[in-house]
Amino acid sequence: MTERSPKASDTTALYVYAVCRTEGSPALDGVSGVARDAPLRTLPLGSLTAIVQTVRAAEFTDEAWQERLTDEPELERYARAHHEVVSAVAAQAPTVPLPLATLYNAEDRAEVVLGNESARFHAALERIAHHAEWGVKVYATGSPGDVGGGAAQRPRTPSTPSIPSTPGDRERPAPGAGRAYLERKRNLQARREQQREESLRVAETVDTRVCRIAKASRRLRPHGPGAAGDHRVQVLNATYLVAEHRSAELELLVKDLRGSTGAGIELSGPWVPYSFVGEV
Repeated sequence: MTERSPKASDTTALYVYAVCRTEGSPALDGVSGVARDAPLRTLPLGSLTAIVQTVRAAEFTDEAWQERLTDEPELERYARAHHEVVSAVAAQAPTVPLPLATLYNAEDRAEVVLGNESARFHAALERIAHHAEWGVKVYATGSPGDVGGGAAQRPRTPSTPSIPSTPGDRERPAPGAGRAYLERKRNLQARREQQREESLRVAETVDTRVCRIAKASRRLRPHGPGAAGDHRVQVLNATYLVAEHRSAELELLVKDLRGSTGAGIELSGPWVPYSFVGEV
């Protein structure tokens, strides 16, 4: 839905944050958005309302935005400002958030394009009304070395007393040492595989149990070891659309699953349901 960034010669552009129903205009006091010199306002779309802001076109050209993508603090500032507006509106009414930097060259153009999508907006609003998004991450039990790519931990063996030996004795391996070494390697690999399979079973159990509470769910690609300095092995990365009145039930379920499975389970939320509004 996002149009191409306006040309630098344009004076202004219209930045659209979100769409909600028109029952009462949302209060936007204290929220500044991405532009510091223009207020947030509403744009009527029949039975819907868009939350918009006039911005300097030169700040959102393709070139300016590409440069901003390489400036992490600046990009984070824009993302936080966008999310702050969406969250403020969503706290007052069911809201469909639009992607970061959704821009239109003119207000009448935004009215036409957004108005043509009204059926999809209404469907999304109906789906997410009185629901929130929750994230659930499950990590494999055991150390990183036990499951998936970590350094192998050697099995401990009982200590034995030192036995005097001749130089020739020290140069010759003990009878059967090679076979014993290979057997240890096979046993270690078998334990790794067993733990990984068990961790995946736990992940499926968690997902199945949470899905019984959720209205909808999405499985995301698990983060690899070392992501954001975290060396745990992630076996489930999922997000769920949960009714507001079942949030306490979800939190209790995750607590019980931590105790019954022994796995590391992280619960985050509630969030604005970005993942469940469809392609808007």
